[in-house]
Amino acid sequence: MREQRRPPIGYEAIEGLLATRQSKWTLVVVLHLRRETMRFSELQRDIGAISQKALTLSLRALERDGFVTRTSYATIPPRVDYALTDLGHEALKAFEAFEAFASRHWHRVLEARTLFDARDAEPVEPQVRVSGLR
Repeated sequence: MREQRRPPIGYEAIEGLLATRQSKWTLVVVLHLRRETMRFSELQRDIGAISQKALTLSLRALERDGFVTRTSYATIPPRVDYALTDLGHEALKAFEAFEAFASRHWHRVLEARTLFDARDAEPVEPQVRVSGLR
């Protein structure tokens, strides 16, 4: 019986981080917090298309993993600020690299999608094989 090999710790770490980064909004939230501390409503307004629920879930996941701090103030109305931690600023480097990649190559991705979708839309002629005939 063959012995199963464990993947390198790097893959386990990547898998563990990606499991909590399932939302497309996580990266966007971190990129919006790169410049300053922001209130929930400011984040939601700046991001635009994000729902209150999606923003709440993204911020909680980021806070749980240590990328974001949440500071509540006992004011009326209540005020809550979000800011990147040192770990969040470290992650920001990777997120900004992905942002730069996406900006540089988005047109190529769109072209590839168009070609793929056109190829899939073409009717496929059935391949009939007859065996035993000469």
